[in-house]
Amino acid sequence: MLFVLIALWSIAAIVWISEPGSAVNRRLGGLAFTGGTGALAAMIDLKWLPQAEEAGAGQSTLRLLYEVQALSSISSYYGIPYFFLLFAIAYSGLRLSRGLAVALPVLLLIPIILCIFLTPYYTIYYPISFKVVVWWAVPYMLTGAVLVLSKRVPPSVYARTHWTVCFAVLPPALFCMFMNYILPSLGMLRMWVYNTWLVGLGAAVFVIGLFTYGFMGMRVLIQRRRYDSTLRAVTSGTAMLNHAIKNDAGKLRLFGEKMKRHAIATSQQELLADVEAVLSASRHMEEMVRRVHRRTEDLELRPERVELSSVLREALELAKPSASSVRLETAFAEGWQCEVDKTQLAEAFGNIVTNAIQAMSERDDAMLKVKLTATKRELVIEVADNGPGMDREQRLQAFEPFYSTKRGSGSFGLGLPYAYHVMSKHKGSLTMRSRPGEGTTFYMTLPKRAVKAVRMD
Repeated sequence: MLFVLIALWSIAAIVWISEPGSAVNRRLGGLAFTGGTGALAAMIDLKWLPQAEEAGAGQSTLRLLYEVQALSSISSYYGIPYFFLLFAIAYSGLRLSRGLAVALPVLLLIPIILCIFLTPYYTIYYPISFKVVVWWAVPYMLTGAVLVLSKRVPPSVYARTHWTVCFAVLPPALFCMFMNYILPSLGMLRMWVYNTWLVGLGAAVFVIGLFTYGFMGMRVLIQRRRYDSTLRAVTSGTAMLNHAIKNDAGKLRLFGEKMKRHAIATSQQELLADVEAVLSASRHMEEMVRRVHRRTEDLELRPERVELSSVLREALELAKPSASSVRLETAFAEGWQCEVDKTQLAEAFGNIVTNAIQAMSERDDAMLKVKLTATKRELVIEVADNGPGMDREQRLQAFEPFYSTKRGSGSFGLGLPYAYHVMSKHKGSLTMRSRPGEGTTFYMTLPKRAVKAVRMD
């Protein structure tokens, strides 16, 4: 049981710390915490109380341990179905009026309060009145399971995250429902000892999912902080580099112009050619640093209300000259008006489209699919190509500044970091899915609330 206690409370801490403002995370953390209190009660019952008695502890100490055990056990039995249903409601995106959203957590507490005051107090074998509690705990948990499974997720990288959540949460919760409520109500007591294996499985799925597809957006959050810190470092570095090179290039240009005048006055054609080469190199240095700095400087958004599908169509029109041999398929959810920086968003989208077109340059059957889909909370722009795809190492470096797979093309490797930066500024995200031989798909996600999205007829 010590493993269960550590695993569940660790998960609760991770979920709470990762995004404390999220109702989904708060409630999932509550579910894991109350599950851990059950493990704490079992630890006290099986180990700590017997050890305290053997050590000759006083009655006050034993009574204190017993009361902690009682409170931990009761909070677990009542808290698991309560927080599981609240988590499922928030996670499923169920639409509730503001008044109902505030009142619902209180209303769901009513059966718990009635059981606390109207049923017998805790004993080791009957911590709760199972034959009473089963009538509301089981419906709570079955309703929660249906809500989680019914969540509509677009066929994207988020679908993998959704199924990771399902496999990590639902099997332990439903097994707990069977062992903690249904069987004890039929007279089969202390069946909770078998929960350890399913909790371990759920913890394993949580950890694996956290570092692969993500769990409740946490992997995205970790990546976002890493990319943000990288971009800040690059921005700071290029700003200093730009300042230093601009000053030195200015000196080169000043002395170069002076030498040029002297070469012209003295008719030294060889010296004049050398000076022109120096001046050209100084101008090239300044231009290169300026171009890098423009891509990495902190963006200042200038939002305007636009129709999102029109922005995407305009950007695709600009890309058509370089995509003459590419078959284009589009499917846009029409009528979504948003407040975005049209110029920055179009350029970010154009960078991804250009990368996709270049990736398919060696294919005769090149095909680019662009979709705009709407979920309950987000607008998702999907750009999919049938190019060579990327292996794991390439995927891990794809958003790193200055990384590029286009060797010898003159690319700075700043297109994707810039697109990522633009999406972050809009409170959205840029994610990708790619495998060698299966092409690459990018997902540009805009939260409806952040961009004030409204569907117009």
